Amino acid sequence: MKIAVIAAQGDVEEHVVAANKALKKLGIEGKAFATIDKEEVAKSDAIILPGGESTTISKLIHKSSVAEEIKKAAREGKPVMGTCAGSILLAKHGDEEVRKTKTKLLELMDIWVKRNAFGRQRESFQIKLDIKGIGDFEAVFIRAPAILKVSSNVDILAKLDDYIVACQQDNILALSFHPELTDDTRIHEYFIKMAK
Repeated sequence: MKIAVIAAQGDVEEHVVAANKALKKLGIEGKAFATIDKEEVAKSDAIILPGGESTTISKLIHKSSVAEEIKKAAREGKPVMGTCAGSILLAKHGDEEVRKTKTKLLELMDIWVKRNAFGRQRESFQIKLDIKGIGDFEAVFIRAPAILKVSSNVDILAKLDDYIVACQQDNILALSFHPELTDDTRIHEYFIKMAK
């Protein structure tokens, strides 16, 4: 199994390490690797879109034509996971800040997102979430977006207060937080199992 971690910006290496640990724990032959090459993305079995700054990531993935490969992979049923800013890019609908920054969304999930819903960098925090299918998970929020609402075809996996912070639509997974910044690989394992 080949897992492409889109190397536009953000916690790329941390996702590579977490996904490789998850593959090993599951006993699955494969490799997670960092790339922004559209051919490598096209040949992958699953794609991770890390956090960072959504406007910058959007520009880089569209400039490199990786955006089209991500959309094509999602349409083909390959698992795609977006974390933090990556979850913003997966959405069909963004808030005023998304529109103001002219962030080009991939429009793969029937979700509405809000940038920086939990505050700026200094308001970062870690909290235990009860994630459907996973259980208790120590989630790291850094300038995190929130999912305001979802269509009926989207499964809500976790909420924090009134905000949705994890959801899944078929083969696509959106998380407001950073699972790669913990030693717990269960979310990456869950994601990898989606490709089986």
